[in-house]
Amino acid sequence: MPYALSATMYTLGLLIVMLGLLEVGRRAGRRRAAQDPEGARAGTGAVEGAVFGLLGLLVAFTFGGAASRFDSRRQLVIEETNSIGTAYLRLDLLPATAQSALRESFRRYVDNRLEVYRKLPDLAAAYKELAKGEEIQREIWRQAVTASQAPGAAAGAPMLLLPALNAMIDITTTRTLAAQIHPPVVIFIMLFGLAMIAALLAGYGMAGSTQRSWLHIACFALVLAVSIYVILDIEYPRLGLIQIESFDEALIDLRNSMK
Repeated sequence: MPYALSATMYTLGLLIVMLGLLEVGRRAGRRRAAQDPEGARAGTGAVEGAVFGLLGLLVAFTFGGAASRFDSRRQLVIEETNSIGTAYLRLDLLPATAQSALRESFRRYVDNRLEVYRKLPDLAAAYKELAKGEEIQREIWRQAVTASQAPGAAAGAPMLLLPALNAMIDITTTRTLAAQIHPPVVIFIMLFGLAMIAALLAGYGMAGSTQRSWLHIACFALVLAVSIYVILDIEYPRLGLIQIESFDEALIDLRNSMK
């Protein structure tokens, strides 16, 4: 099942469950108030405060972490573009006869890097493209090592070109691993669980009124559900509605400059 669809279904499920728990909590509160009008609310404020406080802390923690990782992933796109661009410019240090093949390999490599992310959210196809990219990396490295030692190469070619190629290859691994860094699943389980417990307690707190406040009920459930959905979407960019494809324009511009 596509990630965007599954995330939407989980969020809708959470919304429905919270609406149900709000009603369950309200009915439990009404029943308790009928049995013990004086003590129905005794001591509940501390429990509610603790649960809502913990929920707020967890939402802030997960949102802050997701936003930070989102920014890091966007920054890595720029870093990779700069790394490839630097290595491509340093091909000028090689003999003219060796530059043509290497420049063509670079063009194929950038096309491959763009294709990796175009394949998402099809992870199997993306990993297949990653494997092709690794082959191109090895090809570029072999060509560069041979060409940097060939007659006609600049004296500092190995010292300038090979480190740049190494940085270009390393950033690929960094981007791949950065895309796989997420909080433990138990964090999201806690987030969903606390949201449901908070809905139950909120419903209990609304038991003092004989009429349901549908505005408060709907807003409470909707705001929490949407907040959690946004957290999930930011945590998994390119798979959901939130994308970082606009930053790929830097790689596209670099590819267009490789004449």
